[in-house]
Amino acid sequence: MKPLLVRELLGEALREHRMGQGRTLRDVSLSARVSLGYLSEVERGQKEASSELLFSICEALHVPMSEIFRRVSEKLLVAEIENGEDLGAQRNRQVPAAL
Repeated sequence: MKPLLVRELLGEALREHRMGQGRTLRDVSLSARVSLGYLSEVERGQKEASSELLFSICEALHVPMSEIFRRVSEKLLVAEIENGEDLGAQRNRQVPAAL
């Protein structure tokens, strides 16, 4: 079973938002003040984005970071189910109250 890489799911979520807005890598890279090549690597899951970089990319995309993390969480759940991971123990865990 292939390990799940959060950076790949994060990159997918960022790419989906960018493409959904009809924007190019160049446009977003200029707005986020990150090189086009590095942004491309982040979107392809080849590079880890620091929290500062992720904030800049989200600002450039006009999307809250929480929305990106929500999408990543959904993608992670789907991938875990597809990989046949036993989620029973995870379902039994207590979910902390919202802050």
